Amino acid sequence: MDLQKIGKFISDLRKEKGLTQEQLGEKLGVTNKTVSRWETGTYLPPVDILMSLSEMYDISINEILSGKRLSEHEYKNAAEENLTQALKSTSFTLKDRISYFKKKWLKEHIAIMVFIAIIIIGIIIAGILSKNFWILAASIPSLVLAHAWRNNTMMTYVEKNAFDGTGQ
Repeated sequence: MDLQKIGKFISDLRKEKGLTQEQLGEKLGVTNKTVSRWETGTYLPPVDILMSLSEMYDISINEILSGKRLSEHEYKNAAEENLTQALKSTSFTLKDRISYFKKKWLKEHIAIMVFIAIIIIGIIIAGILSKNFWILAASIPSLVLAHAWRNNTMMTYVEKNAFDGTGQ
């Protein structure tokens, strides 16, 4: 990816819409200095900004990363090249992505895990107080099932996000 070419293209798109760097920055929630850095090729806009620019200018992210409008024929080749470059330049390893999505899943599901833990502790306490071995024994399969649920749902989430990125 040629950052100068991408920057010039972003600048040209902005000018086509009659926007100043400051106006574009306001629409995107960044400063005019940040827009200037993109347009001079110092930095590449982050993915969420690329998506916003794509919608704003009615072009594909692939075209932004190519630094030009693409014909149908050019599109496929450019998409492959842009994807390859993006993958080479990413700083996150698969291990990093797995760790990130595990933590994200845990944060999103902490309430239900606490609720399940309280139920299991309740079963254990009920078994101890009633001196009923069978109630106490029921806590073991409950622990196993809770662990299996957590692990399976978390890893399904991680696989969908860290490996293929679909999130669906």
